Amino acid sequence: MGSSQAAVSLLTNIARAAIGLGIGATVVNSSLYTVDGGQRAVLFDRFRGVIDETVGEGTHFLIPWLQKPYIFDIRTRPHAFSSVSGTKDLQMVNLTLRVLSRPEVPRLPNIFKTLGLEYDEKVLPSIGNEVLKAVVAQFNADQLLTERPHVSALVRESLIRRAKDFNIVLDDVAITHLSYGAEFSKAVEQKQVAQQEAERSKFVVMKAEQERRAAIIRAEGESEAAKLISQATEAAGTGLIELRRIEASRENASTLSRSGNVWYLPKENNMLLGVGR
Repeated sequence: MGSSQAAVSLLTNIARAAIGLGIGATVVNSSLYTVDGGQRAVLFDRFRGVIDETVGEGTHFLIPWLQKPYIFDIRTRPHAFSSVSGTKDLQMVNLTLRVLSRPEVPRLPNIFKTLGLEYDEKVLPSIGNEVLKAVVAQFNADQLLTERPHVSALVRESLIRRAKDFNIVLDDVAITHLSYGAEFSKAVEQKQVAQQEAERSKFVVMKAEQERRAAIIRAEGESEAAKLISQATEAAGTGLIELRRIEASRENASTLSRSGNVWYLPKENNMLLGVGR
């Protein structure tokens, strides 16, 4: 009987110890939190509010129920958003902007107070559209292409300065896409067609001018040759003309003699002569 009571007492003590260890482990576990690499924590206290100190990487203690950690990712993250903006000459332009952003680590408590954990999604699209519209309105539609580096620099400077007001650091800002509205694209196409037609007309005019000059030079040459022949005829008589006539007749006779179907009709005899090769 005594041994059974001792056994029951031992089991009771073991159960109490296990319960105590379990409660202790739960309390210790709820008193610890871990901040991973590339992260920072902001601690909220139920009595003091957001504590103005940023908690770094590692495992840290807190008071259960009284305090609660909020984890921020401080690594650079990409964001892209589009905007439809009007140019100085009232053309609509579609722009896509890509930014690489991260929070200012010392200002994380203030960011949490004013914007919360999704600070970048709340701020970047709105200030990005604001800056794009303000910068694009300073240029004509064609200048956005011819002066694109200058436009990108203005957007970058304005957006970095604007994001700093919200304690956000921008490591890079770039315009990744630019396209015009259908009306402007059609106008550009029509302008290119008109330029091609103008170049073609210019070529036709130049060709006609060259042909005219060639005709003038040819006429001048023929006139000069006729003048020289006339002068030679006056100086030497008609002998030169007779010589050219004899040379032409000789060429004709040589050509006819090589043909197999040529018939000669003598002037004084009534007979036909066939001359073969």
